[in-house]
Amino acid sequence: MLTINGGSSSLKAGLFQMADRETRIVSATIERIGQSDSRMHIKDGNDTVLMDREGAIADHGAALMALVGWLRDHGFDRGLRAVGHRIVYGGHRFRTPQRITLALQAALRELAPMDLDHLPQACANIETIGRLYPALMQVACFDTAFHRHMPPVAQHYALPERFAEMGIMRLGFHGLSYESVMHTLRACDPKAAHGRVVIAHLGSGASMAAIRDGHSIDTSMGFTPLAGLVMGTRCGDLDPGIVLHLLTGQGMTPAAVNDLLNKESGLLGVSATSSDMRDLLERERTDVRAALAIAMFCYQARKTLGAYAAALGGLDTLIFTAGIGAGAAPIRARICQGLAFLGIVLDDTRNDKHAPIISAEASPVTVRVIPTDEDRMIARHTQSLITLKEGASYVHV
Repeated sequence: MLTINGGSSSLKAGLFQMADRETRIVSATIERIGQSDSRMHIKDGNDTVLMDREGAIADHGAALMALVGWLRDHGFDRGLRAVGHRIVYGGHRFRTPQRITLALQAALRELAPMDLDHLPQACANIETIGRLYPALMQVACFDTAFHRHMPPVAQHYALPERFAEMGIMRLGFHGLSYESVMHTLRACDPKAAHGRVVIAHLGSGASMAAIRDGHSIDTSMGFTPLAGLVMGTRCGDLDPGIVLHLLTGQGMTPAAVNDLLNKESGLLGVSATSSDMRDLLERERTDVRAALAIAMFCYQARKTLGAYAAALGGLDTLIFTAGIGAGAAPIRARICQGLAFLGIVLDDTRNDKHAPIISAEASPVTVRVIPTDEDRMIARHTQSLITLKEGASYVHV
C-alpha cells in the first residue's frame, strides 16, 4: 500500500505491508519543492537512511516522478495493490474515504479553487499515478471527513441559510491526524478515548479539536484551513472587516490578500524572520519580534483550549501532537501555564523529556504527547475500501 500526502511545498509518502497490522517498509519526504535546495529523504521501517539528496525539484509532478522512479529502481512497486491519497479539502459532501473514479476526479477539480495550496497538486498526483499504473486502485482520504458530524451549532456560521446550502460552513481540517491520535488513545486508554478530549495539532499548520466519545464536536479551522490558531505563515482568526478594508481601502487584489493571509502572516509575519518555531525559540531572548510571535501562538492556543473545555463541559484528556506539539516542550509548558483551574498541571521533568504522559501525578486532567501518523491512517482507509471492493459491497461515488 502506497500513501501520498502532498503539502503546499512538500510531498510525503509511505509504503506499507498490510496484514494483521500495518508494517511500514519505506517512508519518504520531499521538502522545499520549487526551490533550488529541494531535499529528498527516504528511510526504511527501521529508520535506516536509504537516500538523502539535495537538488532542485521544480514542482509536485517532478517530486512524485522522482519518488516513483526511486521505488521502481529498487523494486518497491512490485506487488503494489493500491495508492491512498490525503485530500485536504473534501467540502461538505465527502464524509468518508472514497475510491477514486473519473466522477470523483471531476468533483475534486471543481473543489480545487477552495484549496489552491493543496488540491490542484493532489489532483495532479492522482492523474500521474493513473497514467503510470492504470490498473491500480486509488483512494481519496479526506482531512475534512472527521468533522462532518459536528453538531449544527458548531458547523454553521451566522449567515443566511442559503450560504450553508452552498456548503459554506465550518468544515475543519487535520482530520486524518485526529483519527490517528484517537486510534492510539483507544489502544492505550480506552476509557479516556470515550471521555472529554482536546487534541492540539500544532505544526506549521495548527488547529485544535474538541472530541467527546470519540467524535469531533468543534474544531478551530473553518471553511478553509486559514481560521483558528496562529500558524507558521497563516494568520488564524481575523476580523473579516480587515479583509474588506484591504480590498476596498488599500486596493489590494484578492490574490494579494490570499498570499498575505496564507503565506506572509502567522509566525513569519509577526517575527519578520522565520515561520519555524525552532528558529524563533533560539532567537527569543534577543529578538522582540520572535518573542512576540511565540507569545501570540501560545496565547491563542490557550484561549482555544479554554473555550473547548467549556464546550465539552470539562476536560479529561489533553493531547499534543504534530511537529511543535510533540517536539517543543517550552511551547507545551507555556500553553498550559496558569490552567490549573481547568485541572491541567504539568510535570516539568516529564514534559522536558517528551514523555507519553507529561501531566503531574495529581493532575485531574491527563496531558499526553502522541505523535501523529497520517500515512498509517491513509493506509488503513485504503485497505478498508479494498476489502469492500473484494466483497462486492462498495458503492461508487
